[in-house]
Amino acid sequence: MAEEVKVFRTWSSPFALRVIWALKLKGVEFDTIYEDLSNKSPLLLQYNPIHKKVPVLVHNGKVICESLVILEYIDETWKQNPLLPEDPHQQASARFWAKFGDDKVLQSIVWGVLMKEGKELEEGVLASLENLKYLEEEIRGKKFFGGETIGLADIALGWLAYYLDIIEEILGLKLIDQEKFPSLAAWKQEFANAPIIHENWPDRDKLVNKFVAMREAKLGKETPK
Repeated sequence: MAEEVKVFRTWSSPFALRVIWALKLKGVEFDTIYEDLSNKSPLLLQYNPIHKKVPVLVHNGKVICESLVILEYIDETWKQNPLLPEDPHQQASARFWAKFGDDKVLQSIVWGVLMKEGKELEEGVLASLENLKYLEEEIRGKKFFGGETIGLADIALGWLAYYLDIIEEILGLKLIDQEKFPSLAAWKQEFANAPIIHENWPDRDKLVNKFVAMREAKLGKETPK
């Protein structure tokens, strides 16, 4: 019997992109359902009534929400091309860096830099650089956070390899430069150019427009459409 695998996502969500990458790295066939978060489908609200967000994975009728939880489910369900190493300590480390990426790195860059201006922006840049230093130390001497192959932490932090460049371009600043963060800069390039990763990035121009609009709405520069 054919497996039913569906992913509810938006075109731009980096969280949903993680699920797409993981399934493709595993070679799992799936259907994609694109959601408009300003007009959420009854199915999305039924599947994720608590957060009402994407991504949502539906596997043979079973519903799994939250991207990091979904990644672990995918890794447990389809054993080929493991995302987590076998060693318990290395597993714990991968989970730690994935969570650090969401709780610290993403928060400081998106909410502390992209959505700020003036003195608050300067403070956000400092906080972001502090967080990126930890990643630089962790990736030093390695090809990927998972070692020689893309793993859970790489997928969780993967948005940095594409979305960050767009944020930097909009604000005219550089957070990950070759001089300060040579290992992280090398990882960004290595990850972004891996075929399955590269072919699934969203449209760059559309993302620029979306981020500019989000920033202007947040800073009250224009009435949000």
